[in-house]
Amino acid sequence: MVMPSDDDYKLTKQIMLKKATMNADFRELADFIDSTFNVRTINIIYDCIGKTEQPRLTICFEFEADKQSFYENGEDYNFDRKKQKMIADRFQISVAKQKISKENKFINYFTKQKETKYKLENILIVYSAFEPIAKIEANQNVSQHNLLQLKSQLQNKDIWEISPGFSGCTFFVYSDEQVKKYENSEQRQWWTDHYFNLLAPHDQFGYYKREHFSLYLDSKENFDKNFQSNWYYYYK
Repeated sequence: MVMPSDDDYKLTKQIMLKKATMNADFRELADFIDSTFNVRTINIIYDCIGKTEQPRLTICFEFEADKQSFYENGEDYNFDRKKQKMIADRFQISVAKQKISKENKFINYFTKQKETKYKLENILIVYSAFEPIAKIEANQNVSQHNLLQLKSQLQNKDIWEISPGFSGCTFFVYSDEQVKKYENSEQRQWWTDHYFNLLAPHDQFGYYKREHFSLYLDSKENFDKNFQSNWYYYYK
């Protein structure tokens, strides 16, 4: 779950909108994670990856801060192995409990299905967060037509391009000197207000806050000189 186009994101969004529910097989595990680590798990996704089909559980939190708490030192580098093991062990327990529950009901066919449904050995525990991807989706939904209207409305000949990217937006002026001119200006705040007004209607979950939102500034000069006038290189 990395971009709004991912199927896992689309499913998780339906859960957030209360149009779908988490797979019931993972509800007990989600409750354990939330009560143990004081976070909010909104979805858990199981799949198998690579040539070896290693089993993987993706724990989807709502907020990035919850996700970061499962890395060592809160940095997006190495997973906290102790927490990974706790979750993997609890998943094994949860699957075993569900299997026993089926056996007690004498539903042998479904019991066999349950035995082969999930691989448990060497399971990889990874994490994702819904909030950052929802913000990207909201930003992507600001239309090119709206951007052209905004540029016209601002009536500033120094603006070369308005370019949303990921969860932010860059206002390009023509020169590096102009970047310095607008860096700490009231004009920049005015531009930010206007762009935020375009963005807010697309923010279904209210994750963007004006007091924490700021435009990036850059120049066509930098874009041409250091990125070969290529948007792919710029946002790579």
